[in-house]
Amino acid sequence: MFDLWQRFAAIILLTVVTAVIWFVADAVTALTLFSVVLLGLTIHHIYCLALLDQWFQRFNHTAFDPSTIPNVPKVPKSFGAWGDVFIRLARFIRRYYRSRQSLSKALERLQRATSAMPEGIVILDEADRIEWCNPSAEQHLGLDLKLDIGQHVTHLVRQMQFVAYLTSGDYSKPLIIKQSRYEELVLLLQLVPYGDEEKLLISRDITRFEKIEIMRRDFIANVSHELRTPLTIIGGFLETLLDEEIKDSEMEKRALTLMYDQAKRMQRLVEDLLTLSKLENAQNILHEEEINIAELLQSLYQEAQSLSTGRHHISLNLISDAHLLGSVDELRSALSNLISNAVRYTPDGGNISLNWAEEQDQGLFYVQDSGIGIGPEHIPRLTERFYRVDRSRSRETGGTGLGLAIVKHVLSRHQARMEIISEIGKGSIFKVWFPAKRLARNKASSVTIHDTDAMPSNKTIPPLL
Repeated sequence: MFDLWQRFAAIILLTVVTAVIWFVADAVTALTLFSVVLLGLTIHHIYCLALLDQWFQRFNHTAFDPSTIPNVPKVPKSFGAWGDVFIRLARFIRRYYRSRQSLSKALERLQRATSAMPEGIVILDEADRIEWCNPSAEQHLGLDLKLDIGQHVTHLVRQMQFVAYLTSGDYSKPLIIKQSRYEELVLLLQLVPYGDEEKLLISRDITRFEKIEIMRRDFIANVSHELRTPLTIIGGFLETLLDEEIKDSEMEKRALTLMYDQAKRMQRLVEDLLTLSKLENAQNILHEEEINIAELLQSLYQEAQSLSTGRHHISLNLISDAHLLGSVDELRSALSNLISNAVRYTPDGGNISLNWAEEQDQGLFYVQDSGIGIGPEHIPRLTERFYRVDRSRSRETGGTGLGLAIVKHVLSRHQARMEIISEIGKGSIFKVWFPAKRLARNKASSVTIHDTDAMPSNKTIPPLL
């Protein structure tokens, strides 16, 4: 309140003096004095406004350098209310420059940190134009920060996979691309939305890891090829010896039989390794064709009967006659693995059903059995290579430990997914969902085929969970 009276002290004093002169002298003298003083104050206000305007013009042309004390134009000085304004302005300017210097130093530290990162970072605005990038991003993506600011990112990173990834709006998974502007680079790209529709584009050079993975796949393929020929020869000779009339002791026959069984097991392992290596090869293009899934399943149904040798009750239910688009060889391998697993792990007299249907605009193949079941702790790891729930039983049934890993890769190449439902002692259901784009739909029909030669059983298939 005191400050407010101080600011208007001159006006109050002038009014009092004018009133005194009015009563002591005359009205003309009083009004003349009042007008002269008021004119002086008005001129003073105009002058201070001019000083303030001139100061702002000089301030707007002052360059800011955070490394030095800025040469800021000196704030004018005055008295009264204007003096208070100029003092407050000077204090604000000092605080402003201290804050600018602090923010600039923090930004400089952040830029030094991001510049030292091996990962590339690109800041994109809401229209996907480049706002900033670090040196690693320049190296990975062939950018030039000085020239490319404001450019749309797809004008500079033109791979079709990246353009599709950017426009899809789904950035939950990273994208792997090859960049060959200067050298053959394999990059992992990840878009991270933030703020008001802005994005961070993060790039990581995984060339070394990709080369290691290629070396690993080549090693498996080469070793498998090297092992296949001698194993075939050994197996052939052992088979010949076993077929001939053996005059030697029963012990020799048993030894030959064990050698033959192990040679066949190693052959199956080598074949599975070769299949897995081929599926993992990124250069292996998927040769698609329209597959009559009903015919394929009928063929697999016959194979399941042969493998079962009448020990199980097997049925085939073709609820849909939709065809599939994909590789018939790969799908035969994957579905055959699921079916043979059901036969191997279902006790004699058990039930197995093979089913093909359409649900939720997707193709659904599922194998349901009344077998031994799988514990919930094992289900997440079933598709790992060489993972076995029961190692001794797996070897006894002839498994290599690679079957479900092969299934996983085949389904991935067909954009399909697998769902496993199982309970110990009650059986298992292996569901395979195919996306709608892989279906060639026909009129739905329902066909059920039962294995009439199977052993009679009073067991029933558990309901589809």
